[in-house]
Amino acid sequence: MIPPRLAAALGCCLASAAGAAELPDAVRRAGVLHASVNAIYAPMEYKDAATGRLAGLDVELGAALAKRLGLEVELSESAFEQLIPSLKTGRADLLISGLTDTPAREETMDFIDYLKTGPQFYVAAASPAGSPIDVCGLKVGTSRSTSFPAEISAWSKANCEAAGRPAITVVPAESTVDARGQLKQGRIDAAVQGSETIPYAMSLEPGVYRTLGDPFATGYQGIAFRKDETALRDAVADALRGLMADGTYRAILATYKLDGNAVDAVTIDGARP
Repeated sequence: MIPPRLAAALGCCLASAAGAAELPDAVRRAGVLHASVNAIYAPMEYKDAATGRLAGLDVELGAALAKRLGLEVELSESAFEQLIPSLKTGRADLLISGLTDTPAREETMDFIDYLKTGPQFYVAAASPAGSPIDVCGLKVGTSRSTSFPAEISAWSKANCEAAGRPAITVVPAESTVDARGQLKQGRIDAAVQGSETIPYAMSLEPGVYRTLGDPFATGYQGIAFRKDETALRDAVADALRGLMADGTYRAILATYKLDGNAVDAVTIDGARP
């Protein structure tokens, strides 16, 4: 007689296998999953200085997903502005590049949400600011290609202006690296970037920066697919569930000290505040 706990586990596995989504024939025959990344967002994706190769959480996760699907993964670098066009024109099967799942992006793409994120204030170590409210009336830099400029403005309205303090001046930067450079040069008073990237940046320059409070909004990064590629999306979602079940998913996150950014379940176009 099979013990009840083992029977339940076997039933779960059989149900999962029976309901597993199948890869599209074209992808299965090709044996390759084409993915685009913008490799300037460490530790999500970046160029390893020693080898010149792509590295990062998304790179490892993409390889693990492809392996579980019985495929190879081929990563192509793209400027951030060209990521979405590369997907829409079919040059990429998916995007796995630290993209935040937003309602606006969901109008043209589907997302498998796989990582919690959130904008977070940080300052130079010598800054007198002691909490987020202290940046009211100051210049705050952030990457112009993210959702952070709008989120900073919304936070400023809800916190600075509501308390009778002057609004934050948002200073758009070309990238998070650019924003950090402006902060070190004293051209801005504080900066904002995703909570998943700050520990890595601070580890590269110990004692140079410090964070102010916790992330002031919650978002989710997602693997993006074309709207008409539901079969591929569902197959990758099943593969991610498998990586969560066998511990691979959390092991990859732990490598980059992002255990706290893990999601508990795979969600398609749905995990947002």
